[in-house]
Amino acid sequence: MSLVVYNFLTRRKEPFIPLHEGRVHMYVCGPTVYDHAHVGHAKLYVSMDVIVRYFRYRGYKVRYVQNITDVGHLLDTGEDRILKGAARERLEPMELVEKYMRSYFEDMDALGVVRPDISPRASCHIPEMIEMIKVLIQKGHAYEVNGSVYFSVESWPEYGKLSGRRLEEQEEGVRVPVREEKRHPADFALWKRAEPEHILRWPSPWGWGYPGWHIECSVMATKYLGQPFDIHGGGIDNLFPHNESEIAQAEAANGVPFARYWLLTGSLTVNGVKMSKSLGNVVRIKDALQRYRPQAIRLFILSSHYRSPIDYSEEAMEAAEKGLDRLWNTVIEVRERLARGDAPESAEPEAFMEEIQRARRAFLEAMDDDFSTPEALSVLFEFSKAVNGLLFGGATVGRPVLEAIDAVYRELGGQVLGLIPDEIRPDVPSDLVAGLVQLLIELRAEARRQRDFARADQIRERLRALGILLEDRPDGTVWRMGRAGS
Repeated sequence: MSLVVYNFLTRRKEPFIPLHEGRVHMYVCGPTVYDHAHVGHAKLYVSMDVIVRYFRYRGYKVRYVQNITDVGHLLDTGEDRILKGAARERLEPMELVEKYMRSYFEDMDALGVVRPDISPRASCHIPEMIEMIKVLIQKGHAYEVNGSVYFSVESWPEYGKLSGRRLEEQEEGVRVPVREEKRHPADFALWKRAEPEHILRWPSPWGWGYPGWHIECSVMATKYLGQPFDIHGGGIDNLFPHNESEIAQAEAANGVPFARYWLLTGSLTVNGVKMSKSLGNVVRIKDALQRYRPQAIRLFILSSHYRSPIDYSEEAMEAAEKGLDRLWNTVIEVRERLARGDAPESAEPEAFMEEIQRARRAFLEAMDDDFSTPEALSVLFEFSKAVNGLLFGGATVGRPVLEAIDAVYRELGGQVLGLIPDEIRPDVPSDLVAGLVQLLIELRAEARRQRDFARADQIRERLRALGILLEDRPDGTVWRMGRAGS
C-alpha cells in the first residue's frame, strides 16, 4: 500500500506524490512566543513530529521548516501579542521573545519532538515581506491607505477555497477589527502603520510599520521551500483566516500553487472545555511534565488520529501512563534477557519470526493510511501481548528472535512514534532515593559501632561507585551527588 494523506484542500484522501522524488518539503505554522507553550501546542507539534519521523523512516529526505512568530500576531483587540506580553512582564519585546522561544524548545525537547531543520523568525524576514507586498500592489491585489497595506480579497476569486467560505458569507469583524479604510470588510492587512511610540516597527515604502501575521508565513515558507512545496501543516484553529490568507497572497504574488497538501490537526479541549485564560483551564506543557512522563503525553496524543479532536483530562492521562507501563514492561523484559547473554543462538521458535513480520506490515499499513497512529498503537500493543505469551510461555527463546523483537520496538515504537527510548530508566522519586541513602548511612554507622570497619568501608565505596559521596562530620554523616566512581 502506498502512502495516502487527507488533503484538506481537496477534502479527500490522495496518494502522496512528492514534487521531487525522495524529498519532502514541509512547513508548519510555529508558535507565537509570548507565553509558555500549552498542551494544545503539544497536540499539534507531536502530531507533526510523527509525520516527519515517518517520512524519514520511509527513506525520504525531509526539509522541515517551522517558523517563530515574534511580531504581527494581533489579538482581537488589535494589540500585538508580543507587545502585550512585554508590557505584562516589563521586558523588552525581543527579551520576551527570547525567553519564551527558549521555553518552547525546552518543552519540545522534553517531549521528544525532533527540532525543525529551519526555525525562521518573522522579524528577521521583514525585507522579503516588503518585497512580496510590493509585488501584490503592482499586480492589483493590494492597496495602500494611510500607511497601511491591505490585500483585496475581491481581486482573488479563489479566496475561500481552503476553508470553503464564500466571500459574501463572511461577516465584518472576523478575528481582525474592521477598519473603515478597507475597501471590503474581509480585506486583511499585509502591512500595518505604526505610531512613533510603537516599539516593533520597521521602515517601508509606505512609512514606518510592521507586517501582518499572514504574510509572514507565506514569505518564510516560500523562501526556504520554494513554491509550490509539498506539505503545509498546522492546527484547524488557524484554517481561517490565517491559512486561507497565506494561500491567497502567495498564489496572487507568484502565480503558482502555494502548498500541494494541507494536513491540519484537530483541536484539544480540557475536560470537555476549550482552553481559555479567562476560564483558568490552560494547562502548560511544563505543568503536565511535572505530573506525567513525556512519553505518556505523546501516547495520549497519538491515541487519537491527528485530524481528530482530543480531550485532555486526568483520566485520559492516567490511562496513557498505564498503557506506557504495559509497553515498557515488555520492552524491559526483552532487553534484560538480551543483556544477560544466556539466550541460545538458535532462532527457535522460528514461527514467531512470522509474527514479527506481520506486526511490521500491519504497522506500516496503518501509518500509510494518513498516519493513523491509533491503529499503529493497536498493532504495537497486540504485538506486545504476543511477545509476553512467547516470553512466559515456557519456550526457550533464541537470541535472534529477541533481537528481532527489540528491533521492532526501537524502530516502530522509538524511531517513528517516539515512545520507546533506546534506554529505559526507571522513574525513581527523589524522596525514595534520599530515604534509601539515609538507610545505608544508618547501616554503615551501626557497622562502625560494631567495629566492622570493613563493612562500613564497603558501603561507602559502593555508594561512591554510584556517584553518592559521604562526608563524616562531628554532627553526623551527610551525602551529596558526585560523578559515579569519583
